[in-house]
Amino acid sequence: MKYRKLGKSNIEVSEIGFGAWAIGGDAWGPVADNNSIAAMEKAIELGINFIDTADVYGSGHSETLVSQVIKGRRDQIVLSTKGGLMGHHRDPKGDPVYHRPEKIIEAFEASLRRLKTDYIDVYFCHLWWDKHEETEAFIQAFEILKRDGKVRAVGVSTENFEYIKHFNQNGGLDVVQLDYSLLNRQTEKETLPYLQDQGIGVVVRGPLRMGVLTGKFSNETTFSEGDIRKNWPNEEWFKHSLEKVERLRILEKEDRTLGQLALRFVLNHPAVSVAIPGAKTTRQVELNAAASIRPLLSEDDISFINEVIPM
Repeated sequence: MKYRKLGKSNIEVSEIGFGAWAIGGDAWGPVADNNSIAAMEKAIELGINFIDTADVYGSGHSETLVSQVIKGRRDQIVLSTKGGLMGHHRDPKGDPVYHRPEKIIEAFEASLRRLKTDYIDVYFCHLWWDKHEETEAFIQAFEILKRDGKVRAVGVSTENFEYIKHFNQNGGLDVVQLDYSLLNRQTEKETLPYLQDQGIGVVVRGPLRMGVLTGKFSNETTFSEGDIRKNWPNEEWFKHSLEKVERLRILEKEDRTLGQLALRFVLNHPAVSVAIPGAKTTRQVELNAAASIRPLLSEDDISFINEVIPM
């Protein structure tokens, strides 16, 4: 496993992290807790030190599972969690519920209790829309949490460029988590260059486009009830994505799977600190982790990718 600096912070993170959304058990199909714990244990064994979760994943269940794995080795783990969606998840009106810094700190403390730790390495605002009162409340809460030593770095989870700049208006943004992959290159235009220039760490979610870039799906694929992907087979973007993935198969090698190619692609961007593919099994973790030592992309690889999927 190779490691990188998380932007201008002094935090060192593994190139490949562990995305813990799926293990929450309420969005990505069936998953057993013992398999989730085994997957995280395998990740740590293979040198992955960055674990990303959120209070809304399984309504806190993901954080609870993560707490079991980091127990006794907290100082070896770069722990990332997010807040800001739990209230909206429960409030059908969508009224602001994080409009005061005290409410955000209250949500943060609840995460600490579930994670059984007294600090978070990276804490993200999980709201991706710009409601003025909530944005300002998060900025104030971040200042308080950093001042009190409760967090080492703060960030926002969004692809909205203007929102990112607003959060960073006083240079206080340390990290951004955003969706970036072979099939979603929009952030290459403005956002990633800006983050690189500002020294802001980049955590890439969705680097495998939620499994599409592993090549395991086809037009005959179906998803179970309770899986957020259930309607994908009826959506045009999914069909078009499968066509692009089939064209990319020519870049597979004996020592580099299609999924590992996709991970190497996002790691190829100089702004990126860590990619956090999700995993529910030890085998998925092994394949993801191995991407860190797989062959780099050649100029011919990049040229073909640009032909199939222009920026």
